Amino acid sequence: MSMNTLDDYKSFETRRQFFGKSAAGLGSAALASLMGKSPFAGAAGDPGPHHYAPKAKRAIYLFMSGAPSQIDLWDPKPTMNEWYDKDLPDEIRNGQRLTTMTSKQKRFPVAPSIYKFSQQGQAGTPVSELLPHTAKMVDDIAVVRSMWTEAINHDPAITYIQTGNQIPGRPSLGAWLSYGLGSENENLPAFVVLNSTWSSKRDAQALYQRLWGAGILPSKHQGVALRSQGDPVLYLSDPKGVSRDVRRTMLDGLNQLNEQHFEEAGDPETHTRISQYEMAFRMQSSVPELTDLSSEPKHILDMYGPDVTTPGTFAYNCLLARRMAERGVRFSQIFHRGWDQHGNLTGDLPLQCQDIDQPSWALVQDLKMRGMLDDTLVVWGGEFGRTIYCQGGLSKTNYGRDHHPRCFSVWMAGAGVKGGTVYGETDEFCYNITKDPVHIRDLNATILHLLGLNHQKLSVKHRGLDVKLTGVEEAHVVKGILS
Repeated sequence: MSMNTLDDYKSFETRRQFFGKSAAGLGSAALASLMGKSPFAGAAGDPGPHHYAPKAKRAIYLFMSGAPSQIDLWDPKPTMNEWYDKDLPDEIRNGQRLTTMTSKQKRFPVAPSIYKFSQQGQAGTPVSELLPHTAKMVDDIAVVRSMWTEAINHDPAITYIQTGNQIPGRPSLGAWLSYGLGSENENLPAFVVLNSTWSSKRDAQALYQRLWGAGILPSKHQGVALRSQGDPVLYLSDPKGVSRDVRRTMLDGLNQLNEQHFEEAGDPETHTRISQYEMAFRMQSSVPELTDLSSEPKHILDMYGPDVTTPGTFAYNCLLARRMAERGVRFSQIFHRGWDQHGNLTGDLPLQCQDIDQPSWALVQDLKMRGMLDDTLVVWGGEFGRTIYCQGGLSKTNYGRDHHPRCFSVWMAGAGVKGGTVYGETDEFCYNITKDPVHIRDLNATILHLLGLNHQKLSVKHRGLDVKLTGVEEAHVVKGILS
């Protein structure tokens, strides 16, 4: 075929254009979520075949990056007091993998927790003295003591629990929720990320944008990170001399160019780009309103604690998460770093708990008072646990703990969760699970289930594979914590 004119060229549909336009359905699905519709929904907006009747409309994930010590917070082992400075028995470790930080230690001395536990609530759930506020709401939460993962180092472990794969590049949990459920508010993103300051005096593991990325999904499903300084979102404010009307005119012109490009190339990411520009324009009004706390009554601010009005603190971010939940944000995730206590645990862990204890409690109570806890899921946890044996120097008053993927604790509250529950058991050394193991795949399957999504059916084709958050290995909804 010869092409002698520009019109001839435009009328010739290249192979790339053919396949690009064939993929436009995926772009349409992305645009559907902008209007608050699931790409799986039927014409009437009813849940499609990939949906259960949901318990939760939205979720808030409080992620403790660095791995909080379950032995010092949620899984008491009082018999370990008799094992102080004795070596962990070989039959307990059973040749399990160690990190390079302790693999060359000559000994693995047991370090009992110095913190007192007391039974709380009607169910008598044991809670550490480091979490006095959280202790008051144990009847609202389900504690899972039998979490486990294969990953033993931070970056692959966080990547794994966030995306379902230790290797970067897969969509995050929030991106899957945005893709599967869409948004309830076209003026705010479906998935928002908040990074918090922390009080421990140690360095913290880096967090990368891929942890809230869209991976192989359309990029509009990636999380939008709000900043604590300057504009909450980069370039949210108009440049000097540019009015709102001028910005609208510029955007209309840009959209026309993008539509023309889509007609020529058929790339569904072009529609994603259009929707992102439109969202950014609407966020110029919606985000400043979201972050303006002046309308919050004093008793609510007091409930979250003295740091609530300081942007970037965990307390401030918890209040923002509640405000986002009110405004239809499908999934908000608050990261809190600094939980990697290889040494000086008794110096740093109390500071970390002080950051998160009262705000976590306040968030759940705030949702409950507004009647929103019935359809909001709250999750608290990290990427793995800590060892019973000490890393470095051991004394009666201080110790450090290494990474431990074999067992750790998380808690969940809200929609569809059976409050006052303690699920799973570990051995007396808090080293191995003895009852009801819960893999991180199971946790993610349960989160999806509560939001009305079947983890086996929520998938996208990529390179001939059906890619899912829970991967190809078997995963189960944890029914023992569901109401």
